[in-house]
Amino acid sequence: MKGISIQSISKSYPLKKGKQQALTNIDLHMPEGELFGLIGPDGAGKTTLFRILTTLLLPDSGTVTVNGWDVQKDFMQIRKEVGYMPGRFSLYTDLTVEENLNFFANIFNTTVKENYHLIKEVYKMIEPFKHVRAGKLSGGMKQKLALSCALIHKPKILFLDEPTTGVDAVSRKEFWELLRSLKEEGITIMVSTPYMDEASLCDKVGLIQQGSIMGVDTPAGLRQSFGRKLLATKSSDMLALLRKIQAIPEVEHAYPFGEKHHVVLKPGAAIPFFGELVEVEEVYPDIEDCFISLMRTHAG
Repeated sequence: MKGISIQSISKSYPLKKGKQQALTNIDLHMPEGELFGLIGPDGAGKTTLFRILTTLLLPDSGTVTVNGWDVQKDFMQIRKEVGYMPGRFSLYTDLTVEENLNFFANIFNTTVKENYHLIKEVYKMIEPFKHVRAGKLSGGMKQKLALSCALIHKPKILFLDEPTTGVDAVSRKEFWELLRSLKEEGITIMVSTPYMDEASLCDKVGLIQQGSIMGVDTPAGLRQSFGRKLLATKSSDMLALLRKIQAIPEVEHAYPFGEKHHVVLKPGAAIPFFGELVEVEEVYPDIEDCFISLMRTHAG
């Protein structure tokens, strides 16, 4: 099948004593033409999964196909058809912007001119700096150059490992707008991120923690599956409020959430009285609330 198919893959890394399990029985199916977000904190297994999908690592067990090709038997074909942007900037810092782009075009026996239409929206933002060495670029400019180099051979599937980490808010917004336009060009995209707010920008989301997929759905589907009443509370003494909330029988669990505490009530429970001078409002869960809930479910 086209797209990505992952069946029961596991991966561990050897330690001096024993081993560290990075992925455990991952199952994931992503159709062609989708913008898929792999959402999870640092150390969740996102980079290991991306390295397997791009044929840089072999899984210990399970099978993986990318665009219909097996990652072990057909790795050379996969490398021709995918673009990969690793989490750490890995281009040649002593080459200029233009030299880096020409270099990667030559590797894939193409030219910048041939596929310029594909990178135009990205490259025009950094073209004024085309004679600047890559190592001198800002974080946002480096990411745009890396994306241009990953796209220059017109890949069918694009893998982006935490492309907006450490990038300012404006560049993050621009980057996601670029991804939506690339999807319209027919490119299948898998992107990983630790930022929960970016999940709503994907067609579908996979939540990963400690090497296991906790849930896969559309952003709206994840929120709808939350299934409990969620409250946002605030008072002048937030620490004392949290301790008080956690002792209320109707409360399933509570946690700090920005300037407020989010409170999940037990199924069927009515909104309890939290005390005088406590602000309380019912709110709609976002992806971070869903993530915390799934973490508790899997831990239990």
